[in-house]
Amino acid sequence: MTAEAVIDHPLGPNTVDDWLAAEPPADGSHLELILGYLHVAPPPSGSHQHAAFELAVLLRNAIRVAKRHDLHVLPAVGVRISSYFRTALIPDVVVVDVDVHHVSFAPENVLLAVEVWSPGNTRAERETKMAAYAAAGVPHVWIVEAPRGEPVKFWGYRLGETEYRQEIYAGNGETITAPGPVPVEVDTSALT
Repeated sequence: MTAEAVIDHPLGPNTVDDWLAAEPPADGSHLELILGYLHVAPPPSGSHQHAAFELAVLLRNAIRVAKRHDLHVLPAVGVRISSYFRTALIPDVVVVDVDVHHVSFAPENVLLAVEVWSPGNTRAERETKMAAYAAAGVPHVWIVEAPRGEPVKFWGYRLGETEYRQEIYAGNGETITAPGPVPVEVDTSALT
């Protein structure tokens, strides 16, 4: 995926400032800004949240073992990807290198973004988000697919010059060391 995918899309009327000023949905839905259009995703399912929580715990523990007191794991926080491309996302988990006392975070402070894809995430949405993370310079992205009743899939990506390179793939029941700001051992069977 390349950052150029974002450039060919007409921008919507909303800005990152509009997104920051918007009231969060009362039902727990996530409000994201993708290329100037506000997108509301329904509240995540229990299985979605379970996978995200397990990954957040693994990350927190690995950061503690590595004694990286400069890194913090946060679930579901806003990331101001690009004002120019009018994009702001809410990854399921992030690792940041700044203090946690912010309403949203700049992409240069995000070292890892984790997305747990749901069946409702369209291919276009997935590609746009990956291109946005790449264009913003987020060094690592993890993708998890854990559809109900199906095997878990895990991908770990590292940013090259302009696009992500897949560094690791794991199917259900496999244990791998995922790329990121610290080494993290992930047992995919714990994500279901």
